[in-house]
Amino acid sequence: MIVEILTPDKTLFSGEADVVTLPGSNGSFQILKNHAPMIADLSKGTISIKSTADKQHFEVNGGLVEVLKNKVIVLV
Repeated sequence: MIVEILTPDKTLFSGEADVVTLPGSNGSFQILKNHAPMIADLSKGTISIKSTADKQHFEVNGGLVEVLKNKVIVLV
């Protein structure tokens, strides 16, 4: 799936991922390929992006995530 992490100033991450772990306002949750469409609030915490080749972490202070047709857009 395609993942993009966007701020008002720049793109923090754009690429392929197998698993995305996000700090939801009601606890952390994961998104996998073919996830149902959704929009959710994010709280302060760590976004983890895992692909077959790499694992990356991003600290955020909150935001929104949209999942639609194997594309995850995170606004922080």
